[in-house]
Amino acid sequence: MRAADDFVNEMAKFKSSITISSTDKTANGKSIMRLMAAAYKRGTEVEIKCEGEDEEAQLAKACEMIASGFGET
Repeated sequence: MRAADDFVNEMAKFKSSITISSTDKTANGKSIMRLMAAAYKRGTEVEIKCEGEDEEAQLAKACEMIASGFGET
């Protein structure tokens, strides 16, 4: 849950919308409840879509956070 909370808090700093999708689930990247309900597991391939005025910076931050594994091993 900490990783989802950290992700949502970071994404909330951006004005753009963010959607995270896998083959069978889609979640609003600014909603802790939607991310928790999606229950993405480590290793799941996801697509991240950002739309808005700061979408490039938001996408870069989202990718950075996911690639780092949120500091978990």
